Amino acid sequence: MKSLSLLKFSIIFLTGMLLGTLINFVLVYGLENPFLNNFGLSVNNNVSVPFDYIKENQIEIYSDKIILNIENTSLSKYAATGSMVPVLNEDSNGIRIVPKSEEEIHIGDIITFEKDSILIVHRVIEKNNDEKGIYFITKGDNNELNDGMIRFNQIKYKTIGVLW
Repeated sequence: MKSLSLLKFSIIFLTGMLLGTLINFVLVYGLENPFLNNFGLSVNNNVSVPFDYIKENQIEIYSDKIILNIENTSLSKYAATGSMVPVLNEDSNGIRIVPKSEEEIHIGDIITFEKDSILIVHRVIEKNNDEKGIYFITKGDNNELNDGMIRFNQIKYKTIGVLW
């Protein structure tokens, strides 16, 4: 019974990875996506893909399981806001880390930050510097407006993977 559960997880994980790759391809290359059009969703074709945090040598694939060798990770869930559709929704399971420095945050990364006592999960669309130091501009993939300046001390997590 346990093997069947692990097999189901492996199939779901690989299907999610393939779907994620397809969605990223569509977002990056601006191809027409009939799935999105059916739901009336807009997609910003200028979305950058996240930094490749998980390296191939950290992934072990077996017939009954997949092992990701990544230290200090936790799972995350997401609110049903629609701001990150089609990449994330309330049914997605994220793998996240606590970033140690500003250098670990790249344009295209999906981060969780705190603003007005609310945790928000959006993509970094700009990284810049001003008199106070490095700041980030974030935006939901499905939002029209950005979130304004985000400082590193507001960032709680960086999403390094998503399982659907």
